[in-house]
Amino acid sequence: MGILLLLGVFALCVLIGTPVAFALGIAAISAFWFEGLPLMIGFQRIVSGINVFSLMAIPFFIFAGELMFHGGIAMRLVRFASAAVGAVRGGLGIVNVFSSMLFGGISGSAIADISALGSILVPVMKEKGYDADYAVNVTVTSSIAGIIIPPSHNMIIFAIAAGGGISISKLFLAGVVPGVLMCLCLAVAAYLVAVRRGYKAEKFPGWQALALSFFSAIPGLLTAVIIVGGVLSGIFTVTESGAFGAIYAFVVTLIVYRSITWENFCIAVASAVRTTAMVMILIACAGAFAYMLTFYRVPDKTVDLLTGLTENPILILLMINAVLLLLGMIMDMAALILICTPIFLPVANSLGIDPLQFGMILLVNLGLGLCTPPVGSCLFVGCAVGKLPMEKAVRTIWPFYLAILLALMLITFVPAISLTLPGLIG
Repeated sequence: MGILLLLGVFALCVLIGTPVAFALGIAAISAFWFEGLPLMIGFQRIVSGINVFSLMAIPFFIFAGELMFHGGIAMRLVRFASAAVGAVRGGLGIVNVFSSMLFGGISGSAIADISALGSILVPVMKEKGYDADYAVNVTVTSSIAGIIIPPSHNMIIFAIAAGGGISISKLFLAGVVPGVLMCLCLAVAAYLVAVRRGYKAEKFPGWQALALSFFSAIPGLLTAVIIVGGVLSGIFTVTESGAFGAIYAFVVTLIVYRSITWENFCIAVASAVRTTAMVMILIACAGAFAYMLTFYRVPDKTVDLLTGLTENPILILLMINAVLLLLGMIMDMAALILICTPIFLPVANSLGIDPLQFGMILLVNLGLGLCTPPVGSCLFVGCAVGKLPMEKAVRTIWPFYLAILLALMLITFVPAISLTLPGLIG
């Protein structure tokens, strides 16, 4: 009865429009009250949910991404990607994918990727004769590279949700190959669709232009190198690397590129504060919700349920993927990481799946959910940027969905894709 109350109150709150963070907190406190547990313990769980030092890295990562977004980094990355791969048939689609891969590795945010790159590339693609739905679909699906390619604050949330026993530096490394693999699959899809629609190739600008665009992009690209490299080398903790990355991003945009204005700096600060506040409230309330899930033995019952249906690990993994995809269509990503990790990670562990690999499976699934209606936030933002009705985008987005699903299946059933790089650091 208690578990029904917990999930029922949460579902009811979401249905009537309560923000997910508050829905988690209300549901958890309701369950505490129903079970006769001291409400003080519930509030202590809420506070302890964010009493984790490594969470300090999240506002720094978010702020660094906002500075890059408002400081002109995206334009330089687009110029470099265009010079490098723009001469291929349907080159601007591939440019879009690889720009997302480069910028996503800096911003760590899918929404920032769409907002920054979409506002630049979508109008240019439409001007060059590309259909609006193609431009929007490439931009939306490639944006989730920022979730997987490090540094990503979603990886930190996953590490916390997993109990804090996962090395964030190894988690960063685990995301490199899956992120690049997914972008390669999307680039192939963008090329094939471009060929089928008869889009023309851009003219190669020459090796000198390529070199100049590369050197212009280097200061921005070094942000990700400094953040990830500092963690992997042991020079910085994750929190220290985030702080240094934010300072470096500010110096690059203010002094090197001289592209950020006082107005844009204030916008970046305000946006980072809002995003950080939402994430922290969500993590806090999810801490109490996860406690009640454990109290009702939901993870253990989930393991028993899935293994009771079948003992075939392939089928169990496919069922987990299907559930995550469905949930990703209707709920916010950060909330699902916090809810689903303590439920499905024990199932993955029982199948011998490494937590690092499961983290990649989880993030790709939920990232795809961001591009899928009815609550795909990336799809909504992309359609708004491209001034395209969502139904038109959804009608032709399926080749890019298939590309991500192909990458997801490889990540799910080929552990080496996620585990080879982390294995190199012991």
